[in-house]
Amino acid sequence: MHTKRSSFPPSFLYLQVYSLEDGPVRAVWENIRVPVTIIQTSANMEIAVDWLNYDGILVNSLEARGVFSCFVQEPFKSLPLIWTIHESTLATRLRQYNSSGKIELLNDWKKIFNRATVVVFPNYVLPMIYSTFDAGNYFVVPGSPTDAWEADNFMALYKDNLHKKMGYGPHDFVIAIVGSQFLYRGLWLEHALVLQALYPLFADFPFDDNSSFNLKIVILHGDSTSNYNVAVEAIALNLRYPKGVVKHIAVNGDADSVLSVADIVIYGSFLEEQSFPDILIKAMCFGKPIVAPDLSMIRKYVDDRVNGFLFPKENIRVLTQIMLQVVSKGKLSPLAHNIASIGKGAARNLMVLETIEGYAFLVANVLRLPSEVAPPKAVSDIPPSIKEKWQWHLFEAIAVSTHLNRTLKSYRFLDKVEQQWNHTRMDGSGAITAADEFLYSIWEEEKYTQMANTRKRREDEELKDRTNQPRGTWEEVYRSAKRADRAKNDLHERDDGELERTGQPLCIYEPYYGDGAWPFLHRTSLYRGIGLSSKGRRPGADDVDAPSRLPLLNNPYNRDALGEYGAFFAIANRIDRVHKNSWIGFQSWRATARKASLSKIAENALLDTIQARRHGDTLYFWVRMDMDPRNPSQQDFWEFCDAINAGNCKFAFSVALKKMYGIKHDADSLPPMPLDGDTWSVMHSWALPTRSFLEFVMFSRMFVDALDAQIYDEHHQSGQCYLSLSKDKHCYSRVLELLVNVWAYHSARRMVYLNPVTGVMQEHHKLKSRRGHMWVKWFSYTTLKSMDEDLAEESDSDHPTRRWLWPLTGEVFWQGVYERERNQRHQQKEKRKQQSKDKISRMRKRTRQKTIGKYVKPPPEEIENSNSTMV
Repeated sequence: MHTKRSSFPPSFLYLQVYSLEDGPVRAVWENIRVPVTIIQTSANMEIAVDWLNYDGILVNSLEARGVFSCFVQEPFKSLPLIWTIHESTLATRLRQYNSSGKIELLNDWKKIFNRATVVVFPNYVLPMIYSTFDAGNYFVVPGSPTDAWEADNFMALYKDNLHKKMGYGPHDFVIAIVGSQFLYRGLWLEHALVLQALYPLFADFPFDDNSSFNLKIVILHGDSTSNYNVAVEAIALNLRYPKGVVKHIAVNGDADSVLSVADIVIYGSFLEEQSFPDILIKAMCFGKPIVAPDLSMIRKYVDDRVNGFLFPKENIRVLTQIMLQVVSKGKLSPLAHNIASIGKGAARNLMVLETIEGYAFLVANVLRLPSEVAPPKAVSDIPPSIKEKWQWHLFEAIAVSTHLNRTLKSYRFLDKVEQQWNHTRMDGSGAITAADEFLYSIWEEEKYTQMANTRKRREDEELKDRTNQPRGTWEEVYRSAKRADRAKNDLHERDDGELERTGQPLCIYEPYYGDGAWPFLHRTSLYRGIGLSSKGRRPGADDVDAPSRLPLLNNPYNRDALGEYGAFFAIANRIDRVHKNSWIGFQSWRATARKASLSKIAENALLDTIQARRHGDTLYFWVRMDMDPRNPSQQDFWEFCDAINAGNCKFAFSVALKKMYGIKHDADSLPPMPLDGDTWSVMHSWALPTRSFLEFVMFSRMFVDALDAQIYDEHHQSGQCYLSLSKDKHCYSRVLELLVNVWAYHSARRMVYLNPVTGVMQEHHKLKSRRGHMWVKWFSYTTLKSMDEDLAEESDSDHPTRRWLWPLTGEVFWQGVYERERNQRHQQKEKRKQQSKDKISRMRKRTRQKTIGKYVKPPPEEIENSNSTMV
């Protein structure tokens, strides 16, 4: 599997080979200084390769099916992928899959074929037999050195007497009749005409001791499942051939053995095709003289009586005359031997020109090269020496190695895929066994128990509400409700990582997009992932969902345009709700893929330095620009930025700053980034105080808005962007990658490089050396804050309807918001007071009914005193 990488100077092509297994070809790649990596495609192993390092992927085998699991996931989903298929083994199994009902397996293969940008075939037969998977991405580049290489290996492997192994005697003369791989009407008639033309040869072949002819004719056509041998026997019988002379052998049986023992090969198909037949190339590479009709695609490469024999397809009698000249007394004539020798040399490099130009055209039109890579040269500029012959000297070391049957190996691979698919299907098919029925009954019983308990609990709660409850004052009820509301957010169960982060001074966020970035993310408490999309988030991880914090990222265009910068805006938006640490850091997952992430030693060194406050308000970074593969010539800041942005970085930066600061004249608005021997930060891998991070985001929001204003219209409509040589959905991500350096340098922050391996720290761009170069007034907090408040006032008061990115990247906050909220609270308070006064007034003014009369209580009756006595 070959890949092309863009992180190198113009006109430099970098190849990286990933192989599924080790083999003799590895030495060939290493001899031409191409690195080789052996990868595993097991279902239980994650392939940790940053495919974004490459501008295109070239896949050369069906066995790379397991690697496609990476390419169908983000962020590798849109990478150009060219898949070359040489094998026909999968196509022969399509009927079995259809007949056995393996539709899901067919659909799985179809998804893989659809993922490829282009599926390339070396002939026009393979795309027809793979038509089931055709998604409009098929392409044919005729020609390949495979046939010649396999012929050499076959002859080196089988040096013994193949005639005896094939059942032929030492004096037998074998004629092989081959033809087109296409099945069409009239094929049997063409074979009959060829057999009829060969019949006069029997006069030159006497009987042997067993009264059988020494002439043997083999028709090499079709597959082993067809009944074409019956048709061949019928044709031979009608033409009065002796029994046993004419024989039919399937192509997928042992074609190489037939061609190797044949004395002469005849192409017996008269169908016009688009490329030279592969089987004729292999016959010529075996050193056999060929006889073929003068079809246009054959006449283009075969000169009559130079490297082969041609006969007009309209006059089959010429074939008889040619055969009588080629065969003399039961043996090949010297002319035939000479032509076979010339043909062998020509066949080894046949169609090299078409193959080289075909792949050069394909790669030039499929790959999307970045700004720092020069566009490829025209196909016509390829040196003639490369287009004349294959680079056979590279394969000299493995030319005599053991020839492995690639077809058999491919069949074994397909068997393995089917076994894995059947195992997966049995695991998830839901076929109910006795154990499954037992578990299902337990589940049903548990479900009914839970339903009964829930019903009883609900009834108890209703009865509880109806009982007499001790009543309190309204103030007590209000305080209880507020207390419950405050404690509501603290009731969720927090995982260990969240609890450990609470006591740490630093939290490093790792932005990612898609499942393909999971193998590069950390799981320790120091790190926390932040998914740029709600889809493709890690299960069971305490990752931040960026779109829920910043709805701007729900738009695919904005998410792709901002890239990892969207994570900065999402964290900064109401940061107190997600980030509780005094320091904040970010690390790109691509830095981990490049093995440039922090080691344990470097992590501890950074934490110790932060806790000791050794450098104060500082930007710590650990991925250097001078060690970036995109900067091998050690360019300075602005030259490097221009190199990765199609030469327009300084222009885009200048225009954005003019718009951001409202500069009307044509003054030079490019902040100086002097070449002082130190380096800069790349790949969004740095840490700084949280308070300074918010200031940086405040600056970034305005800069990104100004950059978006000048690029959005053309980029959104056509996909073209002057910061890239081709269509690029991540148009201004490379400019934003370097923005933190400009802000840190000109806001007078200290910049310290942290060695990601050893943890050693070194200050770069020391403050003393910056005097006279910094634009402190332009980047001061007071200036940026006033600009931010002006934008917030405009957004809050005027509500512009134009495309304006700034309000969508965070909070809209200014002093007028406080005043308006205070006025609203005062108005509501006055309104409540007026409503209370009106209520009291209505109560006083309402009419009351006068009393009809008063009830007068009568005096008590006089009761005789029982103690009195009468005299």
